[in-house]
Amino acid sequence: MNYRKLTPSMSLLLAFEASARHRSFTRAAEELSLTQSAVSRQVQTLEAMLGVALFQREGKRIVPTDAGRAYMTEVGAALTLIRNATLQALSSEALGKRLRVATLPTFGAKWLLPRLHRLYQAHPDLQIDLHSRIEEVDFSSQPLDAAIAVGDGRWPNVVAHRLYAEELVLIGSPTVLKAKEKRQRGGRARSRAGAQTIRPTVAMLEGLTLVRVSSFPDAWREWCAHFGLPHDALRLGPSFELTSHLIQAVVAGIGVGLVPHMLVEDELNDGRLCSPFEPVPSSRSYYFTYPERVQRHPALVAFREWLLHELVVPRPSV
Repeated sequence: MNYRKLTPSMSLLLAFEASARHRSFTRAAEELSLTQSAVSRQVQTLEAMLGVALFQREGKRIVPTDAGRAYMTEVGAALTLIRNATLQALSSEALGKRLRVATLPTFGAKWLLPRLHRLYQAHPDLQIDLHSRIEEVDFSSQPLDAAIAVGDGRWPNVVAHRLYAEELVLIGSPTVLKAKEKRQRGGRARSRAGAQTIRPTVAMLEGLTLVRVSSFPDAWREWCAHFGLPHDALRLGPSFELTSHLIQAVVAGIGVGLVPHMLVEDELNDGRLCSPFEPVPSSRSYYFTYPERVQRHPALVAFREWLLHELVVPRPSV
C-alpha cells in the first residue's frame, strides 16, 4: 500500500476542493491567491497521482465527474473539520479577553453601544471588537466569535439565545402626519407615549409614501395583515439598506416607515418622530448567536451573561 498516494499534499487538496466548490479554476485561483494555471496544474497533479479523472473539461467550464463528486464530499468534510479545529485553537488563545461580535448596525448604534460601558465597568480586561453585519453570519468562514442577529431563530450549527421579540411601530415626522392626525383624530400628532389605541385604515395611509428596509421586505405586509388591511392598496416607496438611514429619511419628511420600536424610542420621546398607532408584533426576534466551539470561553460567557442581564433588568445609562 502506497500511503504517499493516499495522502496528497494540502495544497493539492485545497486546489481541488476550491475548484470543485466553485466549478471554476479561475474562481478557485482568486480564493487561493494563485494563478489559474497554477490551480489547474495542481488538480492535474492530483488526478495523475490518484489515476482518476476528477473533472470533465468543457471549454472554460469544469464539471466534477462521479468520482470527483464523491471525492469532494469526503475531502470537503475533512477540510471543514480542519478549519473548525484551527478556528477553535485560535479562539482558545484569543478569547481569553477578546471577543469579536457582529451586530446589526442600527442595533449596535442605538442599543448596544450606549450600554457597553457597563460591561467594561464589570470586566475591565475584556475587549469587544464590534463588526457591522446585515447579512447572515457564517462562523465557519468569517473571523467572528458571536453575532446579534434578527430572524426566526432557525440557524444551523449555532447556539441561539432569544433576546426579545421585535415590535414594529409606524413612524412619521410631525410635519408629514400633521394633516392626517388632525383629520383622523382632531388633534396634533403625538408620540407613542401619548398615542391612543386606534386601528389604522387605508384612508389614513392614502397619499403617504411608505418607505422600507430592504432586509425585511414583508414588514408592511405583516403590519397590514395584523390590522386586516389590504396590502395591495398601499403605495410602497423607496427602500433602504440600513434602518438608521430609513429613520433619517422619515425624520426628513420623505415618508413614513415601520421600524423596531426600541430603535426609535429617543426620536419618539423628543418629538422628532411621532406615531399614531401602537406597536405590533412582527414575525422576527433578536438573538445572540455563536458556534458551539466558543460557548465556554470566558469572554463569550461574560458578554452573554451581561447581555441577557441588560435585557431582563435594564438600568439607566450613566
